[in-house]
Amino acid sequence: MLKRLSIENYALIDHLDIEFPGDLVIITGETGAGKSVMLGALSLLLGARADASAIKDKSHNCVVEAEFGGETDMIVRRVVNPAGRSRAFIDDEPVSLDQLRDAAGGLVDIHSQHQQLLLSDKKFQLAALDGFASLGGELRAYDSLYSEYTECCGRLERLDSELASDARERDYLEFQYEQLKAASLKPGELEELEMEHSRLANSEQIREGLAKVNQIFEGNGVSMESSLKEVENVLSRLSHFLPDLAGLAERLESSRLELKDICGDIASREESIECSPQRLSDVEQRMSMLYDLMRKHSVENAAALIDIRDSLAKKLGDGADREAERVELSNKCDALKKSCEDASLSLHKSRVEAAPRFSMDLEKKIKSLEMPYAKFRVRIDEKPTFGPDGKDDIVFEFNANGGEFQNLAKCASGGELSRIMLCLKSEMAKYTGMPTLIFDEIDTGVSGSIADKMGAMVVDAGKSMQVFAITHLPQVASKGSAHYLVYKENEGGTNPQTRIRRIEGEERVREIARMLSGSTLTDAALANARVLLDGNK
Repeated sequence: MLKRLSIENYALIDHLDIEFPGDLVIITGETGAGKSVMLGALSLLLGARADASAIKDKSHNCVVEAEFGGETDMIVRRVVNPAGRSRAFIDDEPVSLDQLRDAAGGLVDIHSQHQQLLLSDKKFQLAALDGFASLGGELRAYDSLYSEYTECCGRLERLDSELASDARERDYLEFQYEQLKAASLKPGELEELEMEHSRLANSEQIREGLAKVNQIFEGNGVSMESSLKEVENVLSRLSHFLPDLAGLAERLESSRLELKDICGDIASREESIECSPQRLSDVEQRMSMLYDLMRKHSVENAAALIDIRDSLAKKLGDGADREAERVELSNKCDALKKSCEDASLSLHKSRVEAAPRFSMDLEKKIKSLEMPYAKFRVRIDEKPTFGPDGKDDIVFEFNANGGEFQNLAKCASGGELSRIMLCLKSEMAKYTGMPTLIFDEIDTGVSGSIADKMGAMVVDAGKSMQVFAITHLPQVASKGSAHYLVYKENEGGTNPQTRIRRIEGEERVREIARMLSGSTLTDAALANARVLLDGNK
């Protein structure tokens, strides 16, 4: 319920702060006093478009704030600057306009004369029937299934598109992969080939160098190893006279043995050097192939080619995995489609079962507003495929004079639509769970007993929720216990202000009398006002 409304710097309102009770609230006032201004300010809190022209003082912001109470209290605020840009807050936390609409849209329902256009809106008609049938739980379950189904179908569509794109590229990817696979790439191979190529290309020079070393070691008929052996023997004999020469002899023996090993290794290397033009050609061809692949794939080493090969293998392997994923996703979509079909059929059965009772209740209310021959029914046409609300197409049908049923939106007059909408809203008030309902001069164009019956219907709606009735009819204004007067106050003749205050007792009697007789209050009007008020106690 709307507990408090505060408005600053909006249209004719400089500052307004007022609290409201939780049942039926009557709001009256002379034409032009500013009743529509209050609704405009409240609409800002429901997410209406901000308009800088509505700001009273262009040097200050416009601020509208409301406190809503229920299971938990919530404070909603909208701030509009002189440039027309706005900010929204819920419990002092900034929110987007969409978040504001989502939160506040479930708190207040403003029903005006123009809202009768909703009667031609199939979604509104369906919501009215579903609310009457208490299908909230089924609708949430269906909505969850339908959302999952559409999300699954979207994923399947995207996957099909990706697979089609992959198929166009697959031949080229397979060619690249087979080329790299045929190359039998090995880690470090190119470096080894480059070293082998260097050896093969310079094999003659290497053999000549090693032969020269061996020649040096051999000397001119006497090997260096033999010469060292002879020196070692001499030092050993002399060590009898100079003992320290024994150590030199031992060191020389160690050097001689090391030199002997070196000579053996060099001789082996010389023998192992291959001078093979064929092998050199094979190595050059292999290196050329690797270099070509590196240029083709714009990489600097063979290790990167291996990475590309493995990546292509994974991508081609993933293609098979994605085909399996598509089959799984397709099966899931089929299962969800079946679940949606079943759930939509359940909704259809519930709607078909509730439609006659809904029609009978609404027709009874319509007839009570001086349309005794009115007929009303809900026609449910089942569509071939399900959608966000199931498979049902709802049509409200009506005839004011008891004739053949016709589409309500095409056959009812404006006055009839207004009364039907009131009947529907008062019925919906029982089951929608909307905390606050505002009737904005829905009684325009009616009078007498119809006005009294419409007032009674508004009072009935106020028994199950907070209801605001902005009215110009005394028969309606006399209903309920909380009556607020909107009036204009002109300070100094240059600064008109819209005010609102709660009126009771004789002040309320005079306001009802004014509504009966105009600005001149007569004794008859005052007496009639008291009768109306006494009759509603």
